Amino acid sequence: MGQRTSCTGSRGKLMSACNARDLSALFNPQSVAVLGASNDESKYGNWLSVQALRMDGHRTVHLVNRRGESVLGQPTLRSLSELTDPVDLVVITVPSHGFEEAVDDALSAGATAIVGVTAGFAELGTQGRELQERIVSQVRAKGAVLVGPNCLGVLDTTTNLTLASNPLPAGRVALLSQSGNMALELSSFLAERGQGFSRFVSLGNQADLGVADLIKDCAAHEGTDLIAVYCEDFGDGRAFVDAAAQAARAGKPVILLTVGGSEASQRGAMSHTGSLTSDTAVIDAACDAAGVYRVASPRALADAAATLLSFGAVDATNVGVIADGGGHAGVGADVLSAHGLSVPEFPAPLSEALKNQLPPSAAVSNPVDLAGAGEQDITSFATVLETVLSSDCIDAVLISGYFGGYGDYGDHLGQAEIETARQITRIVARHGKPVVVHTMRSTSAAAQVLADGQVPVFAAIEDAAASLAVLHHTRPVRPLAVLPATAECPVQATEYWDARELLRQAGVTFPQARLVGNNTDAAAAAGEIGYPVALKAMGLLHKSDSGGVALNLASETELINAMTRMDSALHPPGYCVEAMADLAEGVELIVGVQIDPRFGPVAMVGLGGIYTEVLADVAFALAPVDAPTARALLEKLRAAALLYGVRGRPAVDLDQAASTIAAITELAAAHPEIAELEVNPLLVTPTRALGLDARVVLA
Repeated sequence: MGQRTSCTGSRGKLMSACNARDLSALFNPQSVAVLGASNDESKYGNWLSVQALRMDGHRTVHLVNRRGESVLGQPTLRSLSELTDPVDLVVITVPSHGFEEAVDDALSAGATAIVGVTAGFAELGTQGRELQERIVSQVRAKGAVLVGPNCLGVLDTTTNLTLASNPLPAGRVALLSQSGNMALELSSFLAERGQGFSRFVSLGNQADLGVADLIKDCAAHEGTDLIAVYCEDFGDGRAFVDAAAQAARAGKPVILLTVGGSEASQRGAMSHTGSLTSDTAVIDAACDAAGVYRVASPRALADAAATLLSFGAVDATNVGVIADGGGHAGVGADVLSAHGLSVPEFPAPLSEALKNQLPPSAAVSNPVDLAGAGEQDITSFATVLETVLSSDCIDAVLISGYFGGYGDYGDHLGQAEIETARQITRIVARHGKPVVVHTMRSTSAAAQVLADGQVPVFAAIEDAAASLAVLHHTRPVRPLAVLPATAECPVQATEYWDARELLRQAGVTFPQARLVGNNTDAAAAAGEIGYPVALKAMGLLHKSDSGGVALNLASETELINAMTRMDSALHPPGYCVEAMADLAEGVELIVGVQIDPRFGPVAMVGLGGIYTEVLADVAFALAPVDAPTARALLEKLRAAALLYGVRGRPAVDLDQAASTIAAITELAAAHPEIAELEVNPLLVTPTRALGLDARVVLA
């Protein structure tokens, strides 16, 4: 069969986002029309008409009302067929029963971009989905594009395009959102931070254009410096990852806010992998692969956007804290540490330099407590900042406390504070290191000077710390995992022995074993393999939990007794007699791959054995993974120190472990008929990696 590339879904379906589509008519049309224009202020046809008329003078605007009545004092057309010249972009707001006819009208008028505001399609069920799919086919047949349906419109401040239901502030952020309310809330948060939108697209049902198509186009848009996404359904997840990675490589960071987007958590979990893999874990793995910044709230998205726009994608691991009080100094250090950032003790030369600049009672080891220096000489904030930023051991700085509020003590101090704020912006620009400011007076004149100078200002110290943590959690953009060619022989059996043999042929080492059906065969197999042996009952999901595994059987008598007990209690169809592995010489891992309906195969690596779900120490990546990525997953585990050797135990062979993990994920990715594949445990020792149990679940 042919090679499956990153543009192929988990079942071999070709992705629509493979080839970039021409969206020039969507964002910079010469002529636009609103179908369903209305004077009724409760209707979208009115809201869109109001916004469309703001473009008069920038492009030709047509209002279409089937009754032919004037709208907002402007003449209207009954149909686009009345036009003699083609129209580029059409927004359709008519009721759903007239939507298909309106699309025909737009396409006949030469439209190459359509925005479907109308709701009532796939979101309502089968009939609505069938109608939606028929309309999309008509649009694509004409070489046009469709946004929506069930959306709020589109906006491009760089071309003066205002075809969204609400006006939005201009700026450098392209927002792609499945929620109109989310866009409005984000616009307020961004405006408070001196930011706004270069583009806004309400995604709606993503019937034709999906989030991946729009990310790709925004990545190439000169007026966009950052792409923000609120997405509930990623559609083709690998196309999203590919597009976001392209944007990151183009210097256009992507920030994601989502409430889900995968159906993985809705499926019954039949293995450890299924029970441990959540939609959140899958999305995090996708974000890691694409270098996407994931946030948890609209406010956090705005904070991350402001910080990234100010400083770009730079690391902020080691943070210096400068405060004008011991309380804020300590709390600042704590919240940074809680976000995974380091507040390292300053080297002696740096502390000595600060000691010479501050009162004797000041703390100078990090965090820095100015100890009243701010009141005595407000410029000490700038002096200390300059000294700290000059150190190679510090990546970023958090300033916390009352700076911004010293004007409360008098005009002279207030003016000095404003000038110090200007000096701080110059210092930050010169060093290029991230600096964020938490102040109790975030609306003061000095705070505004900082914000205008691209120094992010926060009213809450935890928000300031979180914004630096976003930079810290930057991930390098890796090439999207290419799905291998589909295996010619599909997997049809899921018994342990079948899974074991499938994996063994893929390069995974297992102990010597025999498949047996009775006492005589079992005794012969054990004699050939050599005692001690393990006996495993076939046909059971979790053999250990149900008593289907007996270990360290040292004689034929023990073997036959164990088989007799299992026969009586479990009635299995057969047994596997397997050489015992010495668990004391290594670390037990779990390696699993699960097929996600949006993102395809997802690999999970973690601590294995019988306590897998109890410990839940796991890491995820889109599969297949190569050996370096597999090793990086192992190193992310909380218990990674076990792999390097602790308390006299030797280090395991990480290279062998990584190559085995890679082989397992490659096998699973080559078999789209496999819903879940799991090796648990995979015993890794100083000399080898050995599979001790395996499980396959077919889709």
